[in-house]
Amino acid sequence: MRIYKHLKIKSIAFLLMVWIAGSVSAQVTPDAGKELFKNYCAACHSKDMRSAATGPALGGSQALWGDDVALYAWIRNSQAMIKKGHPRALEVWNQYKPTVMTAFPNLTDDEIGSILAYVNGVYDGTYGPKKDVAAAGGTAVKVEEKSQLPLYLVITAVLAILALLLAKIISNLNVIASAKEGVQTEAKTITQILTSKGVITFLIFAAVVLGAYTTVNKATELGRQEGYAPDQPIKFSHATHAGLHKIDCQYCHDSARKSKHSSIPGTNTCMNCHAAIKNGSQYNTAEITKIYASIGYDPATNKYLENYDSKTEEEIKAIYTKWIGDEYKRTKEKADLDAAGEREVAKQWANIKKSLTNENKKQIQGPIEWVRIHNLPDHVYFNHAQHITVGKLECQTCHGKVEEMELLKQMSPLSMGWCINCHRETEVKFKDNAYYASYKQYHEELASGKREKVTVEDIGGLECQKCHY
Repeated sequence: MRIYKHLKIKSIAFLLMVWIAGSVSAQVTPDAGKELFKNYCAACHSKDMRSAATGPALGGSQALWGDDVALYAWIRNSQAMIKKGHPRALEVWNQYKPTVMTAFPNLTDDEIGSILAYVNGVYDGTYGPKKDVAAAGGTAVKVEEKSQLPLYLVITAVLAILALLLAKIISNLNVIASAKEGVQTEAKTITQILTSKGVITFLIFAAVVLGAYTTVNKATELGRQEGYAPDQPIKFSHATHAGLHKIDCQYCHDSARKSKHSSIPGTNTCMNCHAAIKNGSQYNTAEITKIYASIGYDPATNKYLENYDSKTEEEIKAIYTKWIGDEYKRTKEKADLDAAGEREVAKQWANIKKSLTNENKKQIQGPIEWVRIHNLPDHVYFNHAQHITVGKLECQTCHGKVEEMELLKQMSPLSMGWCINCHRETEVKFKDNAYYASYKQYHEELASGKREKVTVEDIGGLECQKCHY
C-alpha cells in the first residue's frame, strides 16, 4: 500500500513537471517567439533588415512573401517550396544557394506565428531595430523587452524542489524494498541527498556548461552595442558640424581615407575653425573653452600661452574664467559681472575641470580623452581606406546619419552576420576604378550583358582570411 502511495505521488509530480514544461512551450506570444527565435532561427538569421548571418534577415519577411501560408510552408520545408517553383522561394534560393535552410516540420502554426510576432515587434520597417515609439501624448518612450529571468528562476526552483521530492520518495521506496528482503536501512535525509556524489557531479557539470555558455555569449557580443551613446568630455554636435555646416566627415577624420583606422581628430584640427569661431555654441561658452584649455590657447588675445604645461591650475583658471566672464557680460550686455554671472562662471569652470581631468589625467593640460564608441574584436581586420577610397562607400553606410546626431551613437551591430550580408548585397563600383582593372573576366561579362553586377562576395568578400588573420 505504501509503495502504491509513493508511486502515485511520483506520478503526480512527474505530470506536474510535464504540465509546467508544456505550459511554457505552449505560449503563443512575442515573448514565446523570442525563445523560439533563439532556439531555431538566431544561428542563421537576424531579426532586423540590416544584418544577416547565413540566411536573410527576418524583419519584414511577411510583407516580402505576401502569403502567410507559403511563408509557413517555406519555414517547414524550404526545398519542397523550391521544387514547386514558388517565385519567392526561388528568389531566396538563387540569392543564398547552395546553403540549404534547415527544415522545421514540427513547428506549429502558433509557434511560427510567435516567432514572426517577436520579429515584427522589434522591426519598424526602416531597416533597423525599433528603439523608440511615440506615446499617445507624442513623447518618445523607450521600448524595453521584458526579461524572462524571473520565470526561469521560478521554474528552476520548482523543478529543484520536485527533484528533491522524487529523490526522497525513491530513498523511501529503497528502504521498503530492502525491508522486504530482510535488510534494515535508513532513508536518506535532504542533507545527504544534496551532498551525494550524483548531485555534486551534476552541479559541477552545470557550472561548466553555464560558464562556457556565458563566455561564448559574451565573446560574440563584443562590440555589438547598437544605440551606445556615451557622454563625451565635450558636447560635440555632429548635427551642427556635419549637418548644419556641411563639414565633410573626412575633413576631421582624415586618416579614414588613407589608413586602416579612422582616428579621432586632434585638437589642432578643431582650432582650424575655432581660433576664429569662439561663440555660437548651442550649449555654453564652457564647451568651446574646453578646447582652448586643453591646448593652451587664450581666446582673449588669440595667442597660444607660453610654458602652458608648467602653469598651475589657479593660473589657468584665472585666464579662462576671465574669458567666460567677458563672454557672459557681452551676451548679457552688462558692464560688470552680477551675482548670477559669477555663479555661471563658477559653474562653467567646474564643468571644464571635471571634463578635462579624470583618474588617468590629473591636470587640465593635454589631449581631450574622448570615449570610444565603435570597437571590433582584436581578431577582426577592418580597413577604412579599403572601404572608403577603394569601395567608394559613404561613412553613413556603417555609422548611420551622423549629420543628424547631436550625440553620436553606434547605429550598426558590427556583427559578423551584418558584414557578411553587406558583402553579399553591395555592388562593387568597377566603373572608373583602376583598383579593379585586373578583374578582366568580370569586366568582359559586364560589357557583354552576361553579368548585371559584381558584388563583394564575387571578389572574395566572404573568404575567412579576408577579415580574420
